[in-house]
Amino acid sequence: MAKTTAPGALGRRERQIMDVLHRLGAASVADVRAGLADPPTYSAVRGMLRLLEDKGHITHQADGLRYVYRPSVSPLAAQRSALRHLVHTFFAGSALNAAASLLELDEAPLSDEDARRLAKIIRKAQTEGR
Repeated sequence: MAKTTAPGALGRRERQIMDVLHRLGAASVADVRAGLADPPTYSAVRGMLRLLEDKGHITHQADGLRYVYRPSVSPLAAQRSALRHLVHTFFAGSALNAAASLLELDEAPLSDEDARRLAKIIRKAQTEGR
């Protein structure tokens, strides 16, 4: 298996395919096509899945006559990698600026429960020296 490349190193369609696989957990070529807006041909999706496997992002298993593809990293590891990339790319590595931007979104009202959870996470990070 090849070394997994960074999320930013994927093309637009590759990221879309990875989104479908993370959302579904496991999928055939037909399942992936069904999850894509304006999907390319079956052969094109199959080729991109092969490339993603070569890059180390996915694995496959035979299920009868079809292959079922799965992300090679857990959803949590993928989330952290994507967030790391996002924070580095758009917030100059500042988790504080990224968090502040999220809290300032109109679509994300902060409930009292969310505020308590954030305060607890901050206290824990402080006690751990982060």
